[in-house]
Amino acid sequence: MAAKKPKTSPAERAPEALSEKEAKAELTRLSLTLAEHDRRYHQEDAPTISDAEYDALKRRSDAIEKHFPQLVGLDSPSLRVGAKPAERFEKVRHARPMLSLDNAFTDEDVAEFLGRVRRFLNWPEDETLEITAEPKIDGLSASLRYEDGVLTVGATRGDGAEGENVTANLKTVEGIPHTLKGKDHPAVFEVRGEVYFPKDRFAALNETLIAAGKEPYANPRNTAAGSLRQLDASITASRRLQFFAYAWGETVPDIQQIAKTQKGVVEQLARWGFATNPLMRVLNGADDLIAYYHDIGERRAALPYDIDGVVYKVNRLDLQARLGFVSRSPRWATAHKFAAEKAETILLDIDIQVGRTGVLTPVARLKPVT
Repeated sequence: MAAKKPKTSPAERAPEALSEKEAKAELTRLSLTLAEHDRRYHQEDAPTISDAEYDALKRRSDAIEKHFPQLVGLDSPSLRVGAKPAERFEKVRHARPMLSLDNAFTDEDVAEFLGRVRRFLNWPEDETLEITAEPKIDGLSASLRYEDGVLTVGATRGDGAEGENVTANLKTVEGIPHTLKGKDHPAVFEVRGEVYFPKDRFAALNETLIAAGKEPYANPRNTAAGSLRQLDASITASRRLQFFAYAWGETVPDIQQIAKTQKGVVEQLARWGFATNPLMRVLNGADDLIAYYHDIGERRAALPYDIDGVVYKVNRLDLQARLGFVSRSPRWATAHKFAAEKAETILLDIDIQVGRTGVLTPVARLKPVT
């Protein structure tokens, strides 16, 4: 008699192999798990899983929702952005939501992104479609509201609709002007970008902590987020954080009266005094985007800041307006994520564990590597 195959749990089966009842239970489990990891990442700046592990959970949830669209609820991870603002800060309602980006993980995903854009626009394959590409900074998203050229409010992304008022802290960050350079400033211009901890400054901070017999910080991203979300702005100032501007929220007058392209807006931001990323490029076609992605990946370790991928955006603003948004993300942009970084470490020892039935299992003890 042939041995029976071991029964698999719903979590181990493909979405199409689930019953509706199993899919509902699995989506509930994933929603609660992702919400908890969102809270740890966005509110506490202390994640307990890697980005790759989080992305895998999110892809699993998205795949099940795709097969069971009737089960998508208002609390679905596909409709959430970030996490609610922490209670210790005054709240700021974003005039325009701060959304997140869809992710691409393979070269085929990038080609599919371009295909979706062309199909939505009815854009011929033989007609140029300009796409901007830039490194995806691994930091904390922030929104800066300028009225008549003067910084009035600075906030974190929060849950996308409402963030935390950290104006005083953001005024200490390099790359953020308190007053825009030049003349003829818009009545209202919300600048959006990423606050980050430069690698050399992060290393110097940890060396100081170690010398004082204190525990060093785990990584620049979480330390940058924790530094920005301090009640004492002098602590933020001592960390010497930096900022890259790359997007916008509410604008008066309309953004297309300021520039006609994504690249044009970023160039205007630089003229106003913002730090912008010099590695931004305007490209055409999947081959060029993928070549840029691999080039940035090879240069990743040498960059003075942490990145976790590359962001692609349709360059023309009139096309962005036509493409619009879907749920929590724009149709005209995507993030091409890097695979989890790999590193060599040292095998310190091998322990032998004895199971209940007497089975011996070797367990490696490795030197921790961030």
